Amino acid sequence: MFNQNKYTPKYLLSIIPEIFDIAKKSKTLDEFRRKIIEYVYNMQYEYFCDYESFSEGTIIRVRDCAQVINLIFNRRSEEKADFSVAQAIFDIAYDKERPDLKPAFYADILHIFIGLQGKGYRTRFADYHLIPSDMEGREAAIERSMQLDTLSEDVTKQTDKYSDGLSQESIERRKNRREYICNAMQVSLFDWFNWRWQFENVLKDIEKIEKLVKLSPNQTDAIIKAKKAKIPFGITPYYLSLMDYDYEEGRDRAIRAQVIPPETYVKQMSIYSQKERSCLDFMRETDTSPINLITRRYPSICILKPFNTCPQICVYCQRNWEIDDVMTKTALASEEQIDNALKWIKNHPAIREVLITGGDPLGMPDSDFERILAGVSGIPSVERIRIGTRTIVTAPMRITDDLVDILAKYRIPGKRQIAVVTHVQHPYELTIEMVNAVEKLRIRGISVFNQLVYTFFISRRFEAYLLRKNLAKIGIEPYYSFNTKGKDETVEYRVPIARLLQEQKEEARLLPGIDRTDEAVYNVPGMGKNYLRARQHHDLISILPDGTRLYEFHPWEKNITKNISTHIGNDVPILDYLCRLDAIGEDVYDYETIWYYF
Repeated sequence: MFNQNKYTPKYLLSIIPEIFDIAKKSKTLDEFRRKIIEYVYNMQYEYFCDYESFSEGTIIRVRDCAQVINLIFNRRSEEKADFSVAQAIFDIAYDKERPDLKPAFYADILHIFIGLQGKGYRTRFADYHLIPSDMEGREAAIERSMQLDTLSEDVTKQTDKYSDGLSQESIERRKNRREYICNAMQVSLFDWFNWRWQFENVLKDIEKIEKLVKLSPNQTDAIIKAKKAKIPFGITPYYLSLMDYDYEEGRDRAIRAQVIPPETYVKQMSIYSQKERSCLDFMRETDTSPINLITRRYPSICILKPFNTCPQICVYCQRNWEIDDVMTKTALASEEQIDNALKWIKNHPAIREVLITGGDPLGMPDSDFERILAGVSGIPSVERIRIGTRTIVTAPMRITDDLVDILAKYRIPGKRQIAVVTHVQHPYELTIEMVNAVEKLRIRGISVFNQLVYTFFISRRFEAYLLRKNLAKIGIEPYYSFNTKGKDETVEYRVPIARLLQEQKEEARLLPGIDRTDEAVYNVPGMGKNYLRARQHHDLISILPDGTRLYEFHPWEKNITKNISTHIGNDVPILDYLCRLDAIGEDVYDYETIWYYF
């Protein structure tokens, strides 16, 4: 049984007493800081000089923890964090009351220090061993192969726990759900597979939705409150058919979370007036928009946003601060605005790639979409056009032969690439209809990429692994795994950066390279993507009282110009995340290495 309450000052004193002894022998806080840095140096010196006595993994872990402690104990970090870890430990040593410090704080501090001491590390693959040193040649190869078989069997056992939308059981279940909804809505299969019918019949009213799917009391209440607060909301009939009728079965947990807002989201969004919602502009698009409809953060690419709504709104949408309600008739920008945006791109020949997004541009009729696509294609400098759309997931019947003809029309091999970037969030979202839509695009030479948002609902062991594996099989290439943005209203979706790094370096690493080509990124406001797997691009600078890790992110252009500013970003406490996993039945000790990803 996972016991979060054990993390107390008394528990720390019993496990790492030497740290508090150093504090007690220090007369001032500055003296304590210096002695801790000396202690860190001595620990590193011991492990690196007497390296024959320790495993390579232990030595690397000591190095990593030493780097973190040196950062969180310096005064620059304290000033940026507006909090002193050194002061907190100093106070505990002298029995001062610190009610602000939570168990998650103690847990993270404890694991970092025992990591420095070469302890406290249990790998998920503890039974997977290296080849014995006295074994070589064919004998070693056979042993290695046997171990890999065992490892693969373990992974399969993990992925078998999750629902795959392309399994025969799921296909049959979705067929039954479709028939049920068609009967209830009195619609023919011909209309069901017509994207226009899907868009015209987006489900917004709680009464209609509850006739088609059983909601939990919290889900019902959240939808009612969201509508009252005028928060954009709607579900395509097709996407509703991906939900199991009864929420208690749990297979569709991620699908429901994608579109049904939790109460915490509704409550936070309701606080803001329409005017104040501009503060939700996490990526500071207003500061990187040189003209209406355009966002530019990098030299060679810009974003064009001609259509300000979607057939279905993702709860944690990056642009929830500006997006219009589902399929609002005024969502399409005026011809003048679109023409001005196209002229602006043409006047900046450094831009070689345009991402048409919004809103979802495939929410537009073919005629409007082609007019914009033709306008972008007519700009000589543009070599690649990306279409950002989730209709492949929410209404795959939108990918018609006519639409594919339009896309293929503007593709010129060797001169201009047309690509589709979508957002498949969970393996249970995959369907035969999606497979057919992707195949239509690929046959015409149009690449399809996926941008995964790494939320709590895709973060269990090997859950995202299964998604990537199945995406690759149907022709969607993994592209990015986004750390969920640090917005107050999306706290229930957020996952510690350490978990995303753990997933990338432990689980995704077991996939063939073509299946795991995505890059884990943190979107820095106003700057763009920070590549998380590269430690040189970010630093852990503090552990806040509630256990939140505080990171300093470096801008992508840090080695290009001297005039840069870094970004300080709050994470979510690791202990809180582990408690949530425990609450849904996960074995928390399978995630033990999470503490050592920084």
